Amino acid sequence: MRETPVVNTRLPVLPLRDELFLIGHDDDTGRPHLHRQALAAGLAGATLIDLFLTGRVRLDPTDTDLPAPEQRLYLHTHQPVGDLIADAALTTLRHTLGAPPLKTWLRGFTDDLYERTRAGLVTAGILRQHHHRRLGGLFRIDTWLITHTRWAVVPRARLCYLAAGREPPTNHTAALAGLVAVLGLTPHLYLDADTATLAARLRAVAARHHPTVQAITTAVDAAIGDLATATYR
Repeated sequence: MRETPVVNTRLPVLPLRDELFLIGHDDDTGRPHLHRQALAAGLAGATLIDLFLTGRVRLDPTDTDLPAPEQRLYLHTHQPVGDLIADAALTTLRHTLGAPPLKTWLRGFTDDLYERTRAGLVTAGILRQHHHRRLGGLFRIDTWLITHTRWAVVPRARLCYLAAGREPPTNHTAALAGLVAVLGLTPHLYLDADTATLAARLRAVAARHHPTVQAITTAVDAAIGDLATATYR
């Protein structure tokens, strides 16, 4: 078990998308813990949740009888966030004819989202690109490693404290808990607790969150299920 340090409250809270990206990778090797397309679906959902929490998007309140992935997404205000990816998401909604179902929008926004998120973290100085040569320099392998472990340790610590009941859930951390659970990333929080029990705790926290956040998380889960089904066709 890796020890979880005390959370440094002076560290700025990253967008939900960036924290999910960091938790989704091994700190030492930079390798993703799951398929990039599945992680990209989670990143799209995280982007959307941040936009909801800042009052930029909403779901149609008359759609509540529909399955969550089919509920329709509306732009509430196109006021920029100041984040390139979040503002790009607002632009897609501004120029989309009609209100897209959640899962439809998530699918459309995942294109290059993994690479764009990684590039943003490099620009922010949180990730650094490394080059390796193999077979006598014939092949170059590129990896992106975290510049300081605190960037990944802090969000993991918040989730650990949340699961243990040591901290009340904020909107941000509760949403992260739901996304980590549906992406199957709980084993990578580095706790001795049973993985299934930990996932259930995080899901329980997320289930008490805002219905719109729950709907987006459910749509992410459905999108990942579609990817898994397509793989075996």
